[in-house]
This record gives sequence, C-alpha cells and structure tokens, in this order.
Amino acid sequence: MTGPPHDFPPFKTVYDYYAKWEKDGTTEKIHDLLRGTARAAAGRASEPSAAILDAQSVKTSSNVAESDQGIDAGKKIKGRKRHIATDTLGLLLVVLITAASVHDTAGGRDLVDRLADRHAGVSKAWVDRGYRASVAQRGVDRGIDVQVVQKDPGLKGFHPTLRWPVERTFGWLMLHRRLVRDYETLPERSRTMIHWAMIDNMSRRITGETTQTWHDEPANSGAPPQI
Repeated sequence: MTGPPHDFPPFKTVYDYYAKWEKDGTTEKIHDLLRGTARAAAGRASEPSAAILDAQSVKTSSNVAESDQGIDAGKKIKGRKRHIATDTLGLLLVVLITAASVHDTAGGRDLVDRLADRHAGVSKAWVDRGYRASVAQRGVDRGIDVQVVQKDPGLKGFHPTLRWPVERTFGWLMLHRRLVRDYETLPERSRTMIHWAMIDNMSRRITGETTQTWHDEPANSGAPPQI
C-alpha cells in the first residue's frame, strides 16, 4: 500500500480563511451587503440617515497582550472596549476596538469621523450623557448633529428611548459566546468577530429563521426523523 501523494494543495483551515477575508475586506463587504438587504426588507433605504453611538467594556482572555488592554474605571473591568455606531434598527455601521481605558468620548470622536467617511448620508446621531461636548463638536465639524438622549428621571423600569436599538445590539453580540469575552489576540480580529456575529444575525433576519429555544415545541415532535 502506497502512501498519500506529496502534491496535495495546502490545507486551508477555517482560521486561514477568517484571517485572509478580514485582511482583504471580504468579511466587511459581506456584512455591508447584508445590512443593505436587511434594511430594504424592513422598508428602509439601503443607507441610513441617523445613527446611535455607544460603548461596551468586556474582559479579555489570557492571550491578549497587556499593551492591548486597559481598565475601565467606571465599570471596574480590565480588558477591551467596543465602540459601535448602529442605525435605528440596531444594525452595525461602524465598530472600533480599543483598550477599556479609552474614554467613550475619545472613541466617540473617532466613530463620528468614521461615520462621516463611510456613511455620508448620516446627518444625526444620538449618544448618552457619558459623551462629552467634544463629540458634538466633532459632529458639527463633520456635518452630523450629535444629540444627547436623557432618560426621564420620573420613569421607573424599562422604557425604550432613541438609544435603545444600540443597547439591543450589544445584547445580540453577547448571545455569541465567542464575544462574551474578547478572546482575540489582535484587536482587528475582534472587530471581524463582531462582523461575523452581525452577519449571522442579519442572515436569520432576512431568511426568517430563528434559533430554537427550550420554549419552542420541536417542529417535528412525534414524527420520524427526516433523513
């Protein structure tokens, strides 16, 4: 019995494609095309005119270099911070990964710049009180009206505001266990993982598929398995 030939093509791992598609922009192109399709399915124009900005600090794993981490003093979290801008449906427009020590305001200024560069139709953005006046000024400089949304102090419990969609987006991300912590050594890999999580979300949204939970009755309950 002879052994395998020695002219097999090089083996391609999943991570190999993951890294190459991140580097050449394929992942982001897939994401952006799906976002336009998802917006169209919801009766919206392919490009948004408004955005919502927010940030989320998450712990990192042991393989992340100390130089890529920081401490969010307010949240008492050592790790990285995800600065994101979404449309009013909660679909991702821009994502920036920094050390958790980077203030929301510094990340917010960069988000405004990237929004203006990549989504010229955005003319309004909403933020919470954690963003300082310099974010609004950067918006003025880039033609985006940045407004602070405040919750009515008299309201008790959950009440949706203009900023609610971005909070829901963070919830969507945390449903992907790979994003519960930041496990990626490189921050650009973290950004790509967020894009894949949203690709999954939008694919299900467009096709009408959902992940079955224990609340759901199995579709073929009592029926023989389909082979």
